[in-house]
Amino acid sequence: MKRHAIGVILIASLFVALLASDPHKWTNDATPIRSVEPIDATVKSAHWGKGQSVYMLFEDGSSVFIDDDRPHLIGARVAIERVTRDNGLVFYRFPE
Repeated sequence: MKRHAIGVILIASLFVALLASDPHKWTNDATPIRSVEPIDATVKSAHWGKGQSVYMLFEDGSSVFIDDDRPHLIGARVAIERVTRDNGLVFYRFPE
């Protein structure tokens, strides 16, 4: 039993760290969507890295960052959606 104590402690601590790392994301993903509003925006810049593209969009005087795997031209007008969940979380996404 003593030989396995370090391994059990290590695995248990990794599991606890995984659960504690992002509980809000799991909660927000499970919360129902209250509203979805279409918005027009302009693509200002694109950032690529680690197999992911992040676009900076400009809408109504504010900047918004959105992850998307599809290509979008810089300077192009695009349609995005402002999504509000029941818990008050607001995020933006490209329509499917």
